[in-house]
Amino acid sequence: MIDWQRVLDLHTEIGADGLAEVLELFLDEVETVTMRLGRAPDLLEEDLHFLKGSAWNLGFRDFGALCQDGERKAAAGHAEAIDLAAILACYSDSKAMFLARIETVLAA
Repeated sequence: MIDWQRVLDLHTEIGADGLAEVLELFLDEVETVTMRLGRAPDLLEEDLHFLKGSAWNLGFRDFGALCQDGERKAAAGHAEAIDLAAILACYSDSKAMFLARIETVLAA
């Protein structure tokens, strides 16, 4: 669900303070977009693209993959085939796992 190596690499690249800032920004921006997901059909493809990039940047592997799949479906005109509930559930699960384990992973 989480690419912990990506998280460790990011931590090495930008340090603990930088990672904390990225995480705060990530959570703020992603939560804003997920709250409107599906409510603005004309932005669905763009929103999923944004979420995909944000997710992969922070190591949210499974969430990013679901967003990529949804983005492709939206681009092909098949927005009705996107399982928004699964995307949102994956984000919630990924966020919970990340927050529960981040300190342990970085301390190892």
